[in-house]
Amino acid sequence: MSGDALRREALLRDALGPSGTKPRHVFSRRNIFLYGTLIVVALYYLLPLYVMIVTSLKGMPEIRLGNIFSPPLEITFEPWVKAWSSACTGLNCDGLSRGFWNSVRITVPSVLLSIAVASVNGYALANWRFKGADTFFIILIVGAFIPYQVMIYPIVIILREIGIYGTLTGLVIVHSIFGMPILTLLFRNYFTSMPEELFRAARVDGAGFWGIYLRIMLPMSMPIFVVAIILQVTGIWNDFLFGVVYTRPDTYPMTVQLNNIVNSVQGVKEYNVNMAATILTGLVPLIVYFVSGKLFVRGIAAGAVKG
Repeated sequence: MSGDALRREALLRDALGPSGTKPRHVFSRRNIFLYGTLIVVALYYLLPLYVMIVTSLKGMPEIRLGNIFSPPLEITFEPWVKAWSSACTGLNCDGLSRGFWNSVRITVPSVLLSIAVASVNGYALANWRFKGADTFFIILIVGAFIPYQVMIYPIVIILREIGIYGTLTGLVIVHSIFGMPILTLLFRNYFTSMPEELFRAARVDGAGFWGIYLRIMLPMSMPIFVVAIILQVTGIWNDFLFGVVYTRPDTYPMTVQLNNIVNSVQGVKEYNVNMAATILTGLVPLIVYFVSGKLFVRGIAAGAVKG
């Protein structure tokens, strides 16, 4: 192209003016409304946590002054120590420590068992069609939405008859059973969203049911496993209903111990100890979520909500 042609093209662009989409202003009405709403919602959820933290770091004389939003004048960790090791729940004064280890012994096997069985069920429903698969799938959907309260008394009778009522083993079985329907749906939808050619190629190469699951499906399913782990850890660790119904005082999980500490009628109401105990009880699911939050979003986006 000659120099005259280039000059003419430049003059034409100058005459027409700038092209393309108009840049948006940072402080546009839309951005102000969007970020303002997000900030208000964030403050709404963070304010109670802030109050809990500052209250747990204050002594009782400072709490009695009444200003719950002020930071502590003198930070003390004594309420945390007492909440963990010496807060009283009725006749026992061993704090949350016993309930914590009970919750660990409940959560770990429940999560492992329910996810292991649900992942195999979801894989079978997605890739290995068998007789009665549709009926089984409908039962799972119904089971995922049955209110827990409806099943409490029948399960009490069953656990009592087999001799494990009031034990951690019985509660592990209950959590595993109630977690399987929704987890199976999640795994089934995830495996359905994976390329079918992978499954067919493995079948052509001679791989069987367990070979395809362990060598192909399992390594590619880490995001949905993280989703399942977060859902189960959060649900089981924070459970109160099953814990108070299916266990005894010596096997109470942490949430039941927390309830007994907060609602204790003996002595002075120690709000700093109650707040510290509440934060300690919620730390485990919070840590699990923050450590694996990105994989949780990936797992949801990659197939957990697909049919």
